[in-house]
Amino acid sequence: MTDLKTQVDGYERELILRALREAGGRQRQAARLLGILPTTLHEKMKRLGIPTARELYGGAGATAVVPIATPLAS
Repeated sequence: MTDLKTQVDGYERELILRALREAGGRQRQAARLLGILPTTLHEKMKRLGIPTARELYGGAGATAVVPIATPLAS
């Protein structure tokens, strides 16, 4: 059995990822869907290891470019 914090973090992560999918990756809209401030969403994403759009796409201040998907080899 896992501890409560691990369970809560996993559930919170899933809710955030679902909101981001519904919002097409737009953090402000995802925050609105979740009923939280965009700054709160950003902090939660950082704590849970969910990359931001800036990190994914290499915008200003990004620490790394993370590929979204890689094609399968034929």
